[in-house]
Amino acid sequence: MGLFAPLYDTTLRWSQHRLAPRYLAGLSFAESTFFPVPPDVMLIPMVLGKPARWLQLAGLCTVMSVLGGLFGYLIGVFAFELIEPLLHRFGYWETFEKAQAGFKEYGFWVVLLAGFSPIPYKIFTIASGTVGMALLPFAIGSLIGRGGRFFLVAGLIRLGGVKAADKIRQYVEVLGWLLVVLVVAAVLWLRH
Repeated sequence: MGLFAPLYDTTLRWSQHRLAPRYLAGLSFAESTFFPVPPDVMLIPMVLGKPARWLQLAGLCTVMSVLGGLFGYLIGVFAFELIEPLLHRFGYWETFEKAQAGFKEYGFWVVLLAGFSPIPYKIFTIASGTVGMALLPFAIGSLIGRGGRFFLVAGLIRLGGVKAADKIRQYVEVLGWLLVVLVVAAVLWLRH
């Protein structure tokens, strides 16, 4: 029994629910501040189920993710002392410190890269607020990074269609573990 196949199958079922766009919106918002599951897990099957709506679904992911990112930014500005213990508890503290250092040196580019990559975006949204990054560059970097990611994913799935769904299902365990390896590699890279 695999770890990722049951999650993928559950997500496929959720993606067909009549309230799926609301779930996608909530997941996109929450993932930018605290939730560990990326919205791609719902976006992909929803695009497969309704390929003509790929632009709308990618746009919904982008807008809600950026709004969630702005909420994370506000947490960093006004409530960091409340979430600092959680960063320590869940092992994000060192990554968070690297993110802060990156913001001080590269600002906008760090947000853009974090929005597009598998690195936990929530760390960067909160860190940007704690270092006092200007809000407009943060919002623009988030919009470009998150939008680029979600529109690329949705567009590729739209082009791949059912064949892509079959391939994803066939290789979901490998893809899931590959994503885990990429995240670990990104965290290790940020530490050094």
